Amino acid sequence: MTATVSESSTETPDLSGDGAMHPAESARPAARGARGYARACAARSSVELRAFFRNKQSLVFTLFFPVILLVVFGSIFEGKVEGTDTDFRQVFMAGVIAAGVMSTAFSGLAINVAIERDTGTIRRLALTPMPKSAYFVGKIVRVVVTTVLETILLIGIAVTAFGLPLPQTAERWSTLVWCLALGTAACALAGTAYSALIPNSRSAAAVVTPVFMVMQFISGVFYPFDHLPVWMQNTAALFPVKWMAQGFRSVFLPDGFTVVEPAGSWELGRIALVLALWAVGGLLATGLTFDWRGPRVR
Repeated sequence: MTATVSESSTETPDLSGDGAMHPAESARPAARGARGYARACAARSSVELRAFFRNKQSLVFTLFFPVILLVVFGSIFEGKVEGTDTDFRQVFMAGVIAAGVMSTAFSGLAINVAIERDTGTIRRLALTPMPKSAYFVGKIVRVVVTTVLETILLIGIAVTAFGLPLPQTAERWSTLVWCLALGTAACALAGTAYSALIPNSRSAAAVVTPVFMVMQFISGVFYPFDHLPVWMQNTAALFPVKWMAQGFRSVFLPDGFTVVEPAGSWELGRIALVLALWAVGGLLATGLTFDWRGPRVR
């Protein structure tokens, strides 16, 4: 009888006198769960970053392609933009930063997700004890790290090799930060949703690259935006790259350049609104279309 009583008291150490669990005791499982989730996210993020930097194709086509464009076109273009005192290369370099964000957050992510879905990697991860949300956390960390790294790389080259002036006020640095954050979120979520349109891993680059190239040409990356046909300007205004490029121009170019902007101003409020809407739309589309198993995966 004594042994029975002892075992019973050992099995119910968490109960207080009134039968309710002590708050501190009830918080322990939640704390253990949070630590386990954090470890799963950290492990998945580490795998994502190592996979990206060990893949030479990812480094060349996602990270270094905008750098190559910057060096090549920055060495070719020269002169002032008509109607302003702004060097044409400064306009181009601000646009290339927007292209760099799209390269890492949209193109790189869409291709990566499509390949992982087609090869069954996502399916196998979904069958493990790892929380499914940790997969997306890993992708977010990958996109944020590579986008920030690419932006620093592009700005560094533009400043040292081509004389692009750095922002002179805290307000412009602030605009750079929020425009980069919103643009990255918009492109990453759009890229994840767009991956649903890619039928298999072999066609991933062929399905994504044309969109990436067309967006650059119609969004004022290679030419001053006001030089483009009106119909092209109106089309580009539907997509985030045009607004990111405009936001980065507001950071790096003098306010006098607004005389050749279609609206006559930087439209910072509209830039934030459009990018936020793309982020929300991309999130909803991802929730509706994301599939953990490709058509060829059993």
